[in-house]
Amino acid sequence: MTAIKDAWGALGGRPDLVARVSAVVRPDVLDARLPVRELARACVGACALAAAELGARRAGLAEVPAVTVDDGAVAAAFHSERLLRVDGRAPVSFAPLSRFWRAADGWVRTHANYPHHRHRLLGALGLPADASAEAVAGRLAERSALETEEAVYRAGGLAVALRTPAQWQAHPQAAEVAARPLVERARLDAAPARVFAPPAPAAPALLPAAGLRVLDLTRVLAGPVATRTLALLGADVLRVDAPWLPELPDQHADTGFGKRSATLDLAAGRDTFEKLLSTADVVVTGYRPGTLDRFGLAPHALAERRPGLVVAQVSAWGGYGPWGGRRGFDSLVQVATGIAVTEGTAERPGALPAQALDHGTGYLLAAAVLRALTEQSYAGGSRLVRLALARTARWLTHGIRPAPNEGTPAPASAEGTPAPAPGAWLTETDGPLGRLRHVRPPVSFTDGPTDWPRPPAPWGSDPAGWR
Repeated sequence: MTAIKDAWGALGGRPDLVARVSAVVRPDVLDARLPVRELARACVGACALAAAELGARRAGLAEVPAVTVDDGAVAAAFHSERLLRVDGRAPVSFAPLSRFWRAADGWVRTHANYPHHRHRLLGALGLPADASAEAVAGRLAERSALETEEAVYRAGGLAVALRTPAQWQAHPQAAEVAARPLVERARLDAAPARVFAPPAPAAPALLPAAGLRVLDLTRVLAGPVATRTLALLGADVLRVDAPWLPELPDQHADTGFGKRSATLDLAAGRDTFEKLLSTADVVVTGYRPGTLDRFGLAPHALAERRPGLVVAQVSAWGGYGPWGGRRGFDSLVQVATGIAVTEGTAERPGALPAQALDHGTGYLLAAAVLRALTEQSYAGGSRLVRLALARTARWLTHGIRPAPNEGTPAPASAEGTPAPAPGAWLTETDGPLGRLRHVRPPVSFTDGPTDWPRPPAPWGSDPAGWR
């Protein structure tokens, strides 16, 4: 349980509460050279413990409910976007131009799942909008990996040169990342202690976030995983996107459980946003650091207008250092930080068995929000929590040591139990997007929720207002 203890410590939790967590350890899941299974177990376990702690606080329980984290459930959750089926159809994962490419001196990885990122990539390479993958391969083979990285970055696209662990360690961004804690936590003001409404009598489940309003300004995976988790725990989550930036449909279906989805132009709809903010409890952002500041969404500016707010931010590289303003995704962070070299072969780079940086950071972000809410109930203050995929990568490569045989004190622990087939962790739900086969929630504690209250809504189909 060492990794769970470390994650819980990074969240500021009481050390004695780690004893409330037991694990079902399954050594045949999330197999990798790096300790991916231990990271995944720790992130979900810490999130479940944070939920149980807040639930106990709100319900006036004398003891925090027991938490169980099952490696099988966690592994399935970390593959949620791959295991999803929409009316029997498998999801679309990576686009044709999102992949590794041979460069003149090594390898480069691009990310072009969104149409605007594809357009910028092709523009940086001097290729037409209908260029084929073969044309891209030919152009990239003529350039060095670092040359491509910089050219595509200047064009607003996404490409990262493959680096070894040593090369990343020598990079100035790596030093900035290593100097930060896994979870950055700050108090923004002296707002009074949060007073929670009493839980509903005879509620069917302990819902730690019941009655809380969460503004979800995130995209892609880590942020939406965090807000999907808060929705599971009872929060009213309203995801807000720009009308001209639709989410990828399958990605939206996977991460939209329990939420509502609206569109809003933050410039033209400023009054609408301010009305939403005026009664929000949590704002979660997942855009590049500083991108939303011009709309008055910097943490201190938000707290000034809504004292007692919890502001949660997630980014790829962190809001600091020479790469603080760069776009990034899990796959690119793996390439930059040396993970792709570690998990690859002499002939070709590799990858983690799941988008573990995204999923792990998402559960840690949800845990940080829950812990901030608990701390507010004692000490008040608007709160800021920040995480970065690159910092989670640092924890994976330098902070966690594999411990597949590490025991737990829980008598129900199934040490070394083989994982059932993935279907054991799946269920089906009918909704406006069709019949969805999806992963069950991995966050589990005594008397906690076992599924989301609603299926995902079509993107942008809800009004930009609270229920």
